[in-house]
Amino acid sequence: MKKNNNKPLGIRFIESIKKSSLSFKTYQVIVLVVTFFAYASYHANRKTTSIVKQALDPQSLGVGPNLPWQQNSTLRDGWFPFDGPNGTSMLGDLDVAFLFVYAIGMYFSGHVGDRMDLRVFLTAGMLGTGLFTALFGVGYWGNIHSFYYYLIVQMIAGLFQSTGWPSVVAVVGNWFGKKKRGLIMGIWNAHTSVGNITGSLVASILLKYGWGWSMFVPGILIAFSGMIVLLMLPVHPECVGGNKDEDEVLSPGKEDEEVNEPLLRSDIEEESAVGFIEAWRIPGVAPFALCLFFAKLVAYTFLYWLPYYISHTAIDGRYLSNEESGNLSTLFDVGGVVGGILAGYISDQLDARAITAASFMYCVIPALYLYRSYGHISMTINIMLMLITGVFVNGPYALITTAVSADLGTHSSLKGNSRALATVTAIIDGTGSIGAAVGPFLTGYISAKSWNAVFVMLMGAALVAGLFLTRLVVTEVNGKFQELRSRGSSRPMSTVLEV
Repeated sequence: MKKNNNKPLGIRFIESIKKSSLSFKTYQVIVLVVTFFAYASYHANRKTTSIVKQALDPQSLGVGPNLPWQQNSTLRDGWFPFDGPNGTSMLGDLDVAFLFVYAIGMYFSGHVGDRMDLRVFLTAGMLGTGLFTALFGVGYWGNIHSFYYYLIVQMIAGLFQSTGWPSVVAVVGNWFGKKKRGLIMGIWNAHTSVGNITGSLVASILLKYGWGWSMFVPGILIAFSGMIVLLMLPVHPECVGGNKDEDEVLSPGKEDEEVNEPLLRSDIEEESAVGFIEAWRIPGVAPFALCLFFAKLVAYTFLYWLPYYISHTAIDGRYLSNEESGNLSTLFDVGGVVGGILAGYISDQLDARAITAASFMYCVIPALYLYRSYGHISMTINIMLMLITGVFVNGPYALITTAVSADLGTHSSLKGNSRALATVTAIIDGTGSIGAAVGPFLTGYISAKSWNAVFVMLMGAALVAGLFLTRLVVTEVNGKFQELRSRGSSRPMSTVLEV
């Protein structure tokens, strides 16, 4: 990859006003902030369809057409062809089309991302995402009722969306080292939930003016964010004249083993990018990728169907409006923020990514059962159980797509080759995204018959996700026991005699 020594235009403008170069620490802050809001905007656009589908298909089998929130004629009538008897399954088809293309595109995006300027690549993805999200909304004003129009728009939007995750992880990887990686990336990964919450709130507020606005406005916002990325994002220290050995980090540590090293070294242009098959062979990549398949199946079913489920489930005997359902669903993502940070912190303290991820996935099972069984009793109970479910569902999802991907992308088996991070990230998240496509797709059909069956499917997926990490969990447990035994055997003989 050709080395880029040109600073982004926005950085040069700031430095011209300041009349001095920015510090390494300031660049790190800029990278965190810009990538945080960049990927938050991706998820804000992704979340809008879960809100809009309530207006496209306001009917629900077994509920009837006379819910209080359906008095508005625009929402009551729905939007052809989604307002028919097959409307729910058609909305599921849109979800799976988007996510299937997203998953396939992810593999190619990682491959391309390790070989070109990530700032340009990320900007193009954000502009394309904004364009096709807005075009979905244009169907409202254009009075477009062709299912294939919305299907094609969603598929192309999914392709552009696939550029986001490998790019932001690789950029952050260029600037931040291994110390407290789980905690730092767990906090940074809150952008997923922040984006979901923002997308839900914006789409819910705009829905009363016509569902087209709920798609069009987020599309404009991500396009604007893409221009910020183009102007402000330094992809790696070398493009701003940074020194790879500069000891300026966000969390200064000791001067010995705790000094951070960039995940990707400054000589990236001298290395050949790791191939797709070679990346799959890195120890741990396949188990975590398959675990994420089922973890994202659960997470994305909530992402796409939770507002719909809430609006069609009586809570304390009352059905909530579209806006109320969308707002309430954001609490799942609030729990997700806590879960991501908690999983990262625990995995750092235990130095055990697999044990942490598997434990969280097993806890998802009782959380889902309780939410389905008792969430309808009262609003307070619904909120509490939704927060708990969000913690356990999003915790391992956040951990695997951030810290685990970064660990495996710099695995010792690569013998120092750092040109694998975007590819490894794409493999893990791409495989997970196939599961993310399967979950909403199945939900579109199963929910028309029984929501209980949907929750059984999700609990089964959580169980399988945890089981895929069994071998890695056993390895980590054995390692902990060996570490304890070695510590015990190294104690001074006098101390042993005293005991």
